[in-house]
Amino acid sequence: MDIEEIAKKVTLKDLRPIAKEHGIRTSCVKKIDIVKQLPEDVLEELAGRE
Repeated sequence: MDIEEIAKKVTLKDLRPIAKEHGIRTSCVKKIDIVKQLPEDVLEELAGRE
């Protein structure tokens, strides 16, 4: 699953706490930009969610 598909699948409400854990800014940033900054292991976990 690529980054765009993950960004479409995950809601911003679910993404914010994950981004905060990794020190990624969440205000005034698009969801796709947050997803691009996440580590690879977190992306795999998000891709596995259904």
